[in-house]
Amino acid sequence: MHAYHVDKARRRFLLSTGALAASAALPHVLFARTGGSARLVVMILRGALDGLAAVPPYADPNYAGLHRTLAIAAPGVADGALALDNTFGLHPSFAFLYERYLAGELVVFHAVASPYRDRSHFDGQNVLENGLTKPVGSADGWLNRALAALPRGTGRPGERAVAISQNVPLILRGDTPVISKSPQATPDVDEDLLARLADLYSKDDWFSARLSEAVQTEKLADERSTQADAPAMTAPPAAPDRVGGVARMAAALMRSEGGPEVAVIEASGWDTHANQGGAKGALAQRLTGLDKALRALKDELGPLWQQTAVLVVTEFGRTAAVNGTQGTDHGTGGCALLAGGAVRGGRVIADWPGLARTALLDNRDLRPTLDLRSVFKAVLDEHMRVDAKTLASRIFPDSSGARPLQGLIRA
Repeated sequence: MHAYHVDKARRRFLLSTGALAASAALPHVLFARTGGSARLVVMILRGALDGLAAVPPYADPNYAGLHRTLAIAAPGVADGALALDNTFGLHPSFAFLYERYLAGELVVFHAVASPYRDRSHFDGQNVLENGLTKPVGSADGWLNRALAALPRGTGRPGERAVAISQNVPLILRGDTPVISKSPQATPDVDEDLLARLADLYSKDDWFSARLSEAVQTEKLADERSTQADAPAMTAPPAAPDRVGGVARMAAALMRSEGGPEVAVIEASGWDTHANQGGAKGALAQRLTGLDKALRALKDELGPLWQQTAVLVVTEFGRTAAVNGTQGTDHGTGGCALLAGGAVRGGRVIADWPGLARTALLDNRDLRPTLDLRSVFKAVLDEHMRVDAKTLASRIFPDSSGARPLQGLIRA
């Protein structure tokens, strides 16, 4: 892998090209640009994923000292990162995603964030989903606005998008009709209530840690109870959020005759204030579940995977330093993923600011250098064929500073 440098004194723009060169030799997926054939899945990880654990910058000289017991070791040692290039790796739980990276079907973005700069889950998710710079001011979502601008599709009118959720999330709300499908199994714990409690205590590290501990203890007890009630099971599920079943449900709908072209999947449980763990532990189990869900999505989509792009995003990152309860608190910059057979992958895109104390935002967070809307615009433009004027004026107003990236989708 090679890296290109921008302003060597401070930042490096990392664009891994080895896998990209290999993928360029493969036949282009021409139907990814054909109106009505492209498929888009947006997976929202609610609770704020720790991007420094999911995509560890193992070669940053300040990483291990800040993340300490939560830091993922460099590649080549037990439980070390899966090397993407000479700076970044994937968490060792991401076996499937690593396969996709090597196959040229995964782009990893780092030091990325929405325009939101505070630390409320609900406000952060609103900005992530409404496509604006503020959490209020719009009752519809950027993906719903984009649906109205899609080329004519092959599916049934009003059923071009589906939310696998109890309720239609903000990202899909708006004037364009969509459908929603409730997962067959729903969590016993009221995730909305837990998120509201987390927001209420977000500025109190002690209460945040206690709440996170209580939630993890409850879920662990539920898993053990399930094992006791079903002794024939040889092992518990890799993650308790059932996202794998939701992913399979979304894929089955999308591959059905006249099925939706766009799907939104939600996965909760990423608010790791306490006992987060490093290569193993609570977060690692979540990441394993996410990785298996993405594998299930690919398997269930079958040949349709070659026409598909999957965006994995979260409302904000987490603090660079570990806290007193062996977790991380609400932060700013984090990571995002773009996977799929339609993706021109095998790359890490990061204008990396570094983790030196003087480089951190507010002396605590990874400083974001890439606006998530630049990724959203690129996918909608190149993959879903939404024109640039509509993107700038209707879908992402006030986003002139977030220029769309180029070349994320196979031509």
